[in-house]
Amino acid sequence: MLARLLLLTLAVTSLLASAEEDRVEQLLTQMTLEEKVGQLSQLGIQNTLSGPAIDPGELTHFPITQVGSVLNVYGAEHTRKMQEQVVQGSRLHIPLLFAYDVIHGFRTIFPVPLAEASAWEPELSRRVARVAAIEATASGIHWTFAPMVDIARDPRWGRVVEGAGEDPFLGSALAAARVRGFHGHGPPDLSSMMSTAKHFVAYGAAEGGRDYNVADLSERTLREVYLPPFHAAVEAGVEAVMPAFNELAGVPMHSNNALLTGLLRNQWGFTGLVISDFNAVWELIPQGLAQSPANTAQLAFNAGVDMEMASQSYRQYLPTQVGSGQVSRQSLDDAVRRVLKAKERLGLFDAPYRYSDEAREKASILTPQHRALAREAAQKSIVLLKNAGSLLPLPKSLGTVLVVGSLATDAQATLGPWAWAGHPQDSVTVLQGIQHAVSADTQVIYLPGASPDSPGTQGIAAAQQAAHDADVVIAVLGETADQSGESRSRAELGLPGAQDRLLRALLETRKPLIVVLMNGRPLVLSTNVQRAPALLETWFLGSETGHAVADVLFGDVNPSGKLPITFARSVGQIPLYYAHKNTGRPPLGDAAFESAYIDVPWTPLYPFGFGLSYTTFAYSPPRLSTTRLASTQTVDVEVTVTNTGQRAGDEIVQLYLRDDVASVTRPVRLLRGFRKVHLAPGQARHLTFTLGQEDFALLDERFIPVVQAGTFTVFVGGDSTTQNQARFEVTDSRRLSTPGPGAPN
Repeated sequence: MLARLLLLTLAVTSLLASAEEDRVEQLLTQMTLEEKVGQLSQLGIQNTLSGPAIDPGELTHFPITQVGSVLNVYGAEHTRKMQEQVVQGSRLHIPLLFAYDVIHGFRTIFPVPLAEASAWEPELSRRVARVAAIEATASGIHWTFAPMVDIARDPRWGRVVEGAGEDPFLGSALAAARVRGFHGHGPPDLSSMMSTAKHFVAYGAAEGGRDYNVADLSERTLREVYLPPFHAAVEAGVEAVMPAFNELAGVPMHSNNALLTGLLRNQWGFTGLVISDFNAVWELIPQGLAQSPANTAQLAFNAGVDMEMASQSYRQYLPTQVGSGQVSRQSLDDAVRRVLKAKERLGLFDAPYRYSDEAREKASILTPQHRALAREAAQKSIVLLKNAGSLLPLPKSLGTVLVVGSLATDAQATLGPWAWAGHPQDSVTVLQGIQHAVSADTQVIYLPGASPDSPGTQGIAAAQQAAHDADVVIAVLGETADQSGESRSRAELGLPGAQDRLLRALLETRKPLIVVLMNGRPLVLSTNVQRAPALLETWFLGSETGHAVADVLFGDVNPSGKLPITFARSVGQIPLYYAHKNTGRPPLGDAAFESAYIDVPWTPLYPFGFGLSYTTFAYSPPRLSTTRLASTQTVDVEVTVTNTGQRAGDEIVQLYLRDDVASVTRPVRLLRGFRKVHLAPGQARHLTFTLGQEDFALLDERFIPVVQAGTFTVFVGGDSTTQNQARFEVTDSRRLSTPGPGAPN
């Protein structure tokens, strides 16, 4: 009986798929050339609280019935009205795709992606993306331009806030998790949302950390560092890929046929949509590759960009170029087919208004369950960087607590950048969180002191005076939401405004001082910041910022976050990352002629993977299942982790691997495993990691993935500097049968 039901289910599924395929093909035969090109155009419309602000003159030139997608419109009522206009007013009744940047939440705002990466918990990232999709789809949105999976090793670049940090292994795990979260169970589930891996590729390698700048890097670095998270997203089923603004080796990504078609489609087998970034097709002109908008349309489309966002060069020029043979009609049909199939998968042909349900919208937005997840994610994203004298956690029964810094009451800052649908009034500020957490007998005093966006010092004296009378001072310092994100590159990475002067004045009082950092990038921490006895990195934590920060400050939660990106001592060290390579004269500190600086240590202030706890953990030496193995075999690495402190806590156990000698130079170590464990005081856990050929492999001189005979050193500990190690040998060499993400055809 079960077998018959399974066969029946497969038959029905096959029939439905066939019917969907037939509808797409029938539409293609009915469409005019102009209608086909229209499906490849996305109209950018600014949304306001009262609805979409559409310029009438713009619609005269680009009627809404003649485009395939609309950007920046949301809300069940607004999307339904616009969908009705298109479906009822167009000849073939093809529905729109509504797209929006749902980066780290929709109405419920979660920690920015860099903060969430500090949790080192892919399942948390999946759950967060799932809730974001539930809320966004309830507001009529079909498609998000997330996750951003760019690897970033230069914190001057403002968009470091949108990614998972510096490491491709961690970044790949989180990229796949976020794709699965946005997608959910897939259509016909109404909370399933199309996702987009961006920005393909090496956008995070922009020279000088300046947004939109060129990226000049070796082919090896491209293949080993920047491509893997995109491959992971494709493997996880991402529905779209967005090219980056930058160029590589003289070829802008929006005209890069070798990568968009040769690698992404032909080698990786990606079958989804390639969507341009905002206005980026037209920007091939200032990049020096095209003389006119007509040139840009031809170059981008022939490179593999299916849909153009905002600039509308396709609608104006592709019909003529198809007629003249400059653009293949078959390629045009293939691109249109991909757009139509996306709409078919979402069920929009049968029910074009299915995502625009006002009752569902009201029931799905900012629910208590969503806020609870936002608080959990925020708690897990906080990194304890310093806790001299075990100043933290604080007792809730303090007499007087002084909170200083304008960010303590800045609800907009809690949201961070790219939180357009979020409302500041829905957020809990740090001050509110502290006030809610302390006892009724504790007096909480607030003074702004100084602001990140002003050089004014007039509030510092009052803050210093108040500090003399306080039991504890909590200084909330860092960046505003507008000082990180797109087009927010910074040349100096210290505390902006007069915040450092405020901190110096507070330190002079010698009162217990906790610095709470709010920021979207690793800052270069001044001597004053480093003098503070306690330091919490909280990033931008979203709607539940205040509660989560207070949970950690007062000990309801033991911090467990670990840095996904290195903190440099000086801007002059950047780029600085753990997976660097040795030189012939490595910086050992005992010779004059070595690769170091004469004015500052070459080492980071806080390394990748670093994070403290209110308890302590001890690691046994790694135990190997074998010390000699063939290239086709695996080795188990076992380690015992013990909570040696007085509080329960979570530890993120990290495993790194080094290929000691190879045919090409290798990083000093590479992350190859991580696991979070919860341990009660005195409790020990035995963890086992299994390493195999994918972990041993490298790209040889011809970029062929191979395992080479030789010794490997494995490190297991609490951050990337651990020296807790063991060594094993792989006894033979072999070429991998399955090419990796960076391997050539």
